[in-house]
Amino acid sequence: MSTIPAELAEIIEEFTEVPEADRLELLLEYSRELPELPERLAEHPELFEQVVECQSPLFLVVEVSAADANPVSLFFSAPPEAPTTRGFASVLAAGLDGKDAAAILAVPDDMPQQLGLTRALSPLRMRGMTAMLGRIKRQIAEQLAA
Repeated sequence: MSTIPAELAEIIEEFTEVPEADRLELLLEYSRELPELPERLAEHPELFEQVVECQSPLFLVVEVSAADANPVSLFFSAPPEAPTTRGFASVLAAGLDGKDAAAILAVPDDMPQQLGLTRALSPLRMRGMTAMLGRIKRQIAEQLAA
């Protein structure tokens, strides 16, 4: 069953409650809130996976803890001149970072479309956002299987 963690559901609600014309601006606000990389990762670009479907360079690292319920840490790297890509990475970070692996795996694959940005962004950008979520879920599944 697909479910959305409460924090991510609140973000989706935030997007759908603002007028469609203002949603892109809200995404740009999120882009400015993307957390900085911790030093231990910033110095090791080889640990990152590039999401090649994104129009702008976006790299991510997913760490699944071995602790109970397997909490997940998400880390994103995207240049400041890529605000839409950074914005969606920030939405995922704010909505999913620290959640249990099972909760993230249960997020519907079409979650990016639920933000109501399909008319504001090109289909190519929307595919990039969907690919980010897909990469996160794939990395979680691989780490749980290992």
